[in-house]
Amino acid sequence: MSTIGIIPCRYGASRFPGKPLADIHGKPMMWHVYQQARKAKSLDGVLIATDDERIRKSCEILDLPVMMTRSDHVSGTDRVAECATRLDNDIFVNIQGDEPMIDPEAVDAVANALASCDDDRVVASNAWNYIGGTSDAIDTNVVKVLVGSNARALAYSRLPVPYPKTGTVVHRRQFGLYAFRRKGLKLFSELEPGELERAEGVEMYRFVEHGHDVLMVQVADDPAVPVDTRADLERVRSLMKPA
Repeated sequence: MSTIGIIPCRYGASRFPGKPLADIHGKPMMWHVYQQARKAKSLDGVLIATDDERIRKSCEILDLPVMMTRSDHVSGTDRVAECATRLDNDIFVNIQGDEPMIDPEAVDAVANALASCDDDRVVASNAWNYIGGTSDAIDTNVVKVLVGSNARALAYSRLPVPYPKTGTVVHRRQFGLYAFRRKGLKLFSELEPGELERAEGVEMYRFVEHGHDVLMVQVADDPAVPVDTRADLERVRSLMKPA
């Protein structure tokens, strides 16, 4: 079974235009994401997917594998799904292009869990870990996930679910680290976003809302420090050592 990591990179992010090319110790952010992804033992290859010529040219200069995609994709997963139509791999891992500190072991965890799952109803896997503090539990930027006893996602929400009506509860944080079977990506591109996906802004509802299973995979720690703003970029620069 062949597994590939795909890093979707979009130039025109509203909050941070040109983010994939933002400099971190002399190299663009996407270069660091690629180097981290290459450390994942489960991946047979890694490539960058983009619709932007500036990103493509930078990839060629840095000798990074790149695939050009359409410019009308709504999400990174849609971009990964297009790549899958031109690749022969069995499993596709969506690695966020704004996470230069992505943990290769977390990538391995979601990829290996899906590869070893013999339940055909499972179309994707998704990383999670426990939320330790109240601030993250009530933060609507942090997506929470409810996980069943069979490790399948029951629901996602930006609210602190479950509600502690009868006592202490455990909150789980969902991460934007996904692995997909080929049929899962085909489904993702064919299904229409439902009411819950539109309301919560959580991609995995594309499957759950239509009755398909997502395997939730616990990772030890926060697998990445995402860069959403220029302040985040400064934080990452201070945390990372020069390559």
